[in-house]
Amino acid sequence: MADEPSTPQEPELAEPVAEAEGTPPAPAADVPEPPAAEEPPAEEPPAEEPPAEEPPAAKPAAEAEEDDAPPAPRERPAVPGADLEVDIVPEGVDPLAAASLDPYAEYEPDEAAPEEELDDVVVAAPIEAVAIDLAAGARYSATGKRKSAIARVTLRPGSGSYTINGRTLKEYFPRETLQRNIRQPLETVGYEERMDVIARMHGGGVSSQAGALRHGISRALLDADPNLRGELKRRGFLTRDARAKERKKAGLKKARKRPQFSKR
Repeated sequence: MADEPSTPQEPELAEPVAEAEGTPPAPAADVPEPPAAEEPPAEEPPAEEPPAEEPPAAKPAAEAEEDDAPPAPRERPAVPGADLEVDIVPEGVDPLAAASLDPYAEYEPDEAAPEEELDDVVVAAPIEAVAIDLAAGARYSATGKRKSAIARVTLRPGSGSYTINGRTLKEYFPRETLQRNIRQPLETVGYEERMDVIARMHGGGVSSQAGALRHGISRALLDADPNLRGELKRRGFLTRDARAKERKKAGLKKARKRPQFSKR
């Protein structure tokens, strides 16, 4: 058999000859430069760490017991003036001299002072030393006023009857309060059963007519005995009561009442 042709072997490349010294090297192929390394960000200064808390010191045993004890109940605030003492003046004792009295002593009321109020006693007590001429033909006249009521009064000796516009006192003034007010002047002088009252009245209402009648009787008694002025005036019988209803004004509903305001 014929020998098979041998496969030609590639000649081995000879090692490059070393370049002579001093010969510049051949330019190398363009090699891409490595990217510039990024600068690391500036490091922030580390935050200051808070100082480590010191462990709480051990409390003494007494304080530990107080902490374990239940909370004390809440106290109510003190009432202002609760510590002040009440000044009580016994009845019948002068309040100006009460400071010098023993607060724990018991005082009895004055026996001479009545149980009723002094003002009522003074008004009810009859006036002493009244000298009124009660002759058969004696007549004492006067005029009394109250609000718009006018009373023309005449006093004469009699048994204590009242004739007002031809009617009796109870018929003309059914209210007992008004009757009592009208009788006050004669009861004060003690002649309630020794003189008759004759009156002519007009104007005003029931209450104002009663006030006008009492005013007229008081002024007639003053005509009978001028010495009664002080006592009658002290009791208020001679005072002209000038109180009256205020008149209505234009644009108002009453004396002072205004219509309701409405903006819309």
